[in-house]
Amino acid sequence: MSSDALRRLLGVARREQHGFSRRYRVIALATRKLPSLYWLRFWGVRMDRIISMEIFVRVVELGGLRAAAEATGISATMAGNHLQALETRLGAKLLNRTTRRQSLTEIGSAYYSQCLDVLSRIESAENAAREMHQQPRGRLRISAPTTLGTHLLAPKFVDYLRQYKEIEIDLQLNDRIVDLAEEGFDVAFRFGILPDSGLVSRSLRSPSRVLCASPEYLSQRGIPEKPADLAGHNCLAFQYITAEREWRFGDDRSHSVRVSGQFTVNSGLALLQVALGGLGIAMLPDYLVEPEVQAGRLVRLFSNFDLSRAPLQLVYLPDRQMTPKMRSFVDFVMTSFGGAQ
Repeated sequence: MSSDALRRLLGVARREQHGFSRRYRVIALATRKLPSLYWLRFWGVRMDRIISMEIFVRVVELGGLRAAAEATGISATMAGNHLQALETRLGAKLLNRTTRRQSLTEIGSAYYSQCLDVLSRIESAENAAREMHQQPRGRLRISAPTTLGTHLLAPKFVDYLRQYKEIEIDLQLNDRIVDLAEEGFDVAFRFGILPDSGLVSRSLRSPSRVLCASPEYLSQRGIPEKPADLAGHNCLAFQYITAEREWRFGDDRSHSVRVSGQFTVNSGLALLQVALGGLGIAMLPDYLVEPEVQAGRLVRLFSNFDLSRAPLQLVYLPDRQMTPKMRSFVDFVMTSFGGAQ
């Protein structure tokens, strides 16, 4: 390799953010061998301390520079340079060497033991990182709307956690749009048509919605017979991003009614309580309404009409190499809540 080519390579390498270790690998890859101590010193690059420690341990274990060099795939000169760099850094001799044998100095013996401990810890850390990248484990921080999370997601997550025992879920329930990157969330469940945010979005099966009111309210105000009659009723609105005051019937939106009323809230559970209190007509998820209908506390309206569903998505930050915990969770959600409406 020419000096100009190596200079350009080192110019790129020095701009990397992760220190000398990466620069060293870049040089080694380009030259197909470990760069000589002369070139490293000429360009102001220090010998990699961890690599030098590894070579020192090999020299001790294998009994000489040549054997250590062969085992690590470098020249004996380069192995000697690493050993020299360590001794220069420490200001002490590590090995007593003759043409026939070598032995550790007192300082070298103590340093050898410490090197074994350091290299063992590094190997353990790397193995743990590799294992985390192979097996689903770790903490998943999830944001979801309160009602959806309470009644549909949390019960289903029990199955997921039983399957993946090394996963921990932190489920935060609120009815606002969180910033995944700023607030440290891995994924979020969101209703509505989402703006282009750069997030990965996966469409999910939306819960059915129904119109309902208490028997007391209907006895006082009458039962609406067609969607247009809703204009004359006290219609209770749910607010996610904006208050939902246009109620649509059917996916083709062939029937659309502009409604008004005395109450708006951003909680499905609160909206249910107000409907049970007899204030007006509410549009609610069927999983909230059905138990109350069975108990006779609410009456379902317009059973022959299908209400339009709010789009539901799972969103997460793009990642070219999705971790096993994320992949397992996304696959689980798509199996449990994906598919046709």
